[in-house]
Amino acid sequence: MDYSDDPEVAEFRAGLRAWLRDHLDEHRDATGYESAESVERTLRWHRALAAAGYVGLSLPAAYGGHGLPDLYEAVLNDELATAGAPPPPPIGHIAHAVADFAGEDLKTRVLPGLLGCTEVWCQGFSEPGAGSDLASLTTAAAPDGDRFVVDGQKIWTSGAMWSRWCLLLARTERDEPRHRGLSMLVVDMESPGVDRREIVLASGSREFAEVFFDGVEVPAANLVGERGQGWRIAMHMLSYERGPADMGWVGRLGRVLAAARDDVRSGRLPADEPLRRRLAAASVDLRVLQWHVARSLADRDPGGSAGSVDKLLTTRIEQNLHHVVGDLAGTSFVLGDPAPYGDYLWSRAQSIYGGTQQIQRQIVAQRVLGLPRG
Repeated sequence: MDYSDDPEVAEFRAGLRAWLRDHLDEHRDATGYESAESVERTLRWHRALAAAGYVGLSLPAAYGGHGLPDLYEAVLNDELATAGAPPPPPIGHIAHAVADFAGEDLKTRVLPGLLGCTEVWCQGFSEPGAGSDLASLTTAAAPDGDRFVVDGQKIWTSGAMWSRWCLLLARTERDEPRHRGLSMLVVDMESPGVDRREIVLASGSREFAEVFFDGVEVPAANLVGERGQGWRIAMHMLSYERGPADMGWVGRLGRVLAAARDDVRSGRLPADEPLRRRLAAASVDLRVLQWHVARSLADRDPGGSAGSVDKLLTTRIEQNLHHVVGDLAGTSFVLGDPAPYGDYLWSRAQSIYGGTQQIQRQIVAQRVLGLPRG
């Protein structure tokens, strides 16, 4: 595969680099969700990227996107990583679900705010009793005339505390088999009956929340796709959620790597030859991931199994990188600036969210390699 830029991509890359030179300094601290201030800095960075035309690159222009090939998402992540910039907003999975399945009215109503980052969204999937076995979820959306009435609970919902909208997976068909009884709804998080409760992680992050729905009324016009199509849409979303470019993972890892290299080169962190070699190997790993992402995006099959390969690769590279950073820092890793140690703790969760390592390996074994069920 030829990884060199064609003229159009080269022009896009040059424009992005110029924009970053002019605007990045005022947003370099836009990372983390430890406080209301850090959340606002992050959201301000997302809005700046969107206003400059760097959000929704592969989404339809009619709804606020830019109609570019998926490869441009990889270029965006490459350049953000190289510049040590904060990652882009992780909304590709939600945006593509709405763009690819929702009716015209719903797309027109909600996509411009999502892609413009003027309205924040979250994704309501996991429940206390339905994590890896997502099809066992019990949150119900009972049809009632021109509306659905939602009752249930979601957990580990990223960004729920400051989101206006939630893309909710709920059970609408009581008499259908598990996978066929689910539907996808767009829920206004300011509706009566929505109760959000913050979850504070060991790293100090306040990104997650549990959300309770008690008789929440959702207009039938907010149904994404058709009733009973929720599982198909969810699998479509996961192929994006597991993609390193769609969720901004490449950019985030590039930021961590750039900071570690700067610390070693400046002498702030002493490193012997073995540690320098490990840091160099981590640099090579990230470059391989960038190339892999470019190839994955060029050959994208939404709803396919390639996202599981991507997630397994990303998890290994991310966790290894944070191990190297921790060994470089020594005792200051846990006694000094809390941010690097918080990033390390976050990397451990990479093995769980979006589907555990065991689930990803099972998908690859059965759907990619064609192995029989054990």
